[in-house]
Amino acid sequence: MTLPLLSLAARARRLLLASLGGLALCLPLAAPAQNLAALMKGAPAAGVFQSEQTRAELLAHAPEGAGAGRTIWLGLRLDHAPHWHTYWKNPGDSGLATELRWTLPEGVSAGDIDWPTPRKFPIGTLANYGYDGTVVLPVPLTVSDNFRGEAVDVRLDASWLVCRKECIPEEASFTLRLPTSGTTGGHGELFAAMRDARPRDLKAGASLVAPDDGFLRVALDGLPADWRGRELEFFPELGGVIEPGAAWTQAWDGARWTARVPLSPQRFDSPTAMDLVVAPAQPAGEGPGETGARLAAVPVQGTWPAPAPLPTAGVPDALQAALDANAARSAAASAPSTPPASSLTLGAALIGALIGGLILNLMPCVFPVLAIKVTGFAKHGGDTRAHRAHGLAYTAGVVLSFLALGGLLLSLRAAGEQLGWGFQLQSPAVVAALATLFTLIGLNLAGLFEFGNVLPSGVASLQARHPTADAFLTGVLATAVASPCTAPFMGASLGLAIALPAPQALLIFGVLGLGMALPYLLASWVPAVARALPRPGPWMERFKQFMAFPMFATVVWLLWVLGQQSGIDGAAALLMLLVVLALAIWSLGLRGKGRVVLGGLSLAALLALAVGIGPNVLRLQDGEANTAATATGVAGLAWEPWSPQRQAELLAQGRPVFVDFTAAWCVTCQYNKRTTLADERVLGDVAGKNVALLRADWTRRDPAVTQALAALGRNGVPVYAIHKNGQPVQVLTEVLSVEEVRTALAAL
Repeated sequence: MTLPLLSLAARARRLLLASLGGLALCLPLAAPAQNLAALMKGAPAAGVFQSEQTRAELLAHAPEGAGAGRTIWLGLRLDHAPHWHTYWKNPGDSGLATELRWTLPEGVSAGDIDWPTPRKFPIGTLANYGYDGTVVLPVPLTVSDNFRGEAVDVRLDASWLVCRKECIPEEASFTLRLPTSGTTGGHGELFAAMRDARPRDLKAGASLVAPDDGFLRVALDGLPADWRGRELEFFPELGGVIEPGAAWTQAWDGARWTARVPLSPQRFDSPTAMDLVVAPAQPAGEGPGETGARLAAVPVQGTWPAPAPLPTAGVPDALQAALDANAARSAAASAPSTPPASSLTLGAALIGALIGGLILNLMPCVFPVLAIKVTGFAKHGGDTRAHRAHGLAYTAGVVLSFLALGGLLLSLRAAGEQLGWGFQLQSPAVVAALATLFTLIGLNLAGLFEFGNVLPSGVASLQARHPTADAFLTGVLATAVASPCTAPFMGASLGLAIALPAPQALLIFGVLGLGMALPYLLASWVPAVARALPRPGPWMERFKQFMAFPMFATVVWLLWVLGQQSGIDGAAALLMLLVVLALAIWSLGLRGKGRVVLGGLSLAALLALAVGIGPNVLRLQDGEANTAATATGVAGLAWEPWSPQRQAELLAQGRPVFVDFTAAWCVTCQYNKRTTLADERVLGDVAGKNVALLRADWTRRDPAVTQALAALGRNGVPVYAIHKNGQPVQVLTEVLSVEEVRTALAAL
């Protein structure tokens, strides 16, 4: 006699309760203060940030308090270790400007950084603009007249790139509470020094610039009289216009300063006016440069020439230049005509989201969840009303889950996090939670335990009283396992969503969920679908047991993902915790003394293991662990780890670059990696065209990868991009075919 088959969706809901209990033993004891944002954040909120390269601190200067109607000054102080520097608003040939993102109470607004005059850092034939030593980046805060709070609570999320020969992105969060009365800060001399270092505003007057045959002719009037006869440095605020490190000529004609500066061959802007900073040239030193002069909106006379393609021959000091390159510069240098995400209309994005959501149902890890719905059809037989109610509930679960994920993603990005689609599986805690849930589902389906034996009768009977809730939670579960990957047609839609206002972005996420739920929703309203399925019977018990194996296969995949994040120790620790958790669940289903003795011992063992080895599950392994090249089977051809520096170096050598943006938790990525990207014909074409292969691994949070994806108008993986100097970037489809890749390579 077979046991009646409970709804598999009900099992998922009840197992969710059980898994939360298991996770309460396995994970929070190991890291009670960690949350999702903290796990993905580069530096926790603190008063002072300290690394081997920089010390950062948020300073305030409010001599009369932060009361209504006042302007107060805040500043990010950066103390650089010897030979390290950060960047000005235009970083020069490479680099990335420091970014400050403020969270302020209503009635308080922050201005722009009042940038001190930068220094010039020559690097071979190139040059950067920025600061070393100690610098404060001051920002004015304006308190409105109607502000009535007792204090101004300030949060700053700052990110900067610090470079020597290598470059390291850093970020930190700071908080300050500024009372509305009384003196705050006490850093008046430091802020005064930085204001003195700010370039003085001068009127453009008769000054002008004019492009001319590969050069920019500059003629400036009204500069300080004591500068006459001295050599000056020239800092355009718009990047990518000139060659900062190239040799150039300058001269004084009375009070008029003239210069002939080489234009950048990779210039992408043709402004009609330019904002410029000039300052006396000075020897190497620390801190800001000598106080300069800023001329706003200097008119451009004449017509800009067309930009020239990059040379394909090797350039001097290419390696030195590449070591100091960054993601923003390399993406721009290699993609002059990359279409921005905003080129896609909202209507087209919604259609792409709908189709992409439909294709998500084909993801292998979603099959077990969809099988739950097939069983649900069979269980209800010809009950059309029940089918339709469950179809609507499942759709609501999927759509609301996508909206919740999208809202969380948008909120974290607004708070300064560099995240993209699938961000939840960049957290080992989320991966471990899903592995625990699917393990318990598999054990239940295999018959190891029944809910009535381990849960109170009131909890165990919830499904009978609320069947539509089971369908809703099945939709939540399906979203959890399907969302990390980017299906065809989804990439551009998600890239646009991140740049749109929140209501329109959430609309795209909602349509994506609707697309995923649509097949089951339509089937639930078509009676012929239910009639085509076998009637309830003994086959359902066998089918239930069979479905345990896809669940366990999903657990294997999640453990592999965790191994990429936390290393073999983390994966082994979770596997041991799951084994003991399974023992505890089984023992709670026993009767008599066996339940008490064995159940108590297994729970005690679970607790001890959680304390002893649980931290290994949440601990991200050293980022240097994945820096080895991966052989392809073709002599001399291997996949190298991607970095903006390595991409820039290869492009400077004249080589095309194929970048695979991937993640261990992306099933589509792994499929493409083992099929099309391993095809002998594709690899032969890659070798024949001397294409360099780079793999950008997004399994763990990596702001550089996030920025590179954003430059391509994408916000999730997989993404495949082919870069070549002088050509627009080719962005391939999410599910690669051999023919598509070979055609793209042939066009190089």
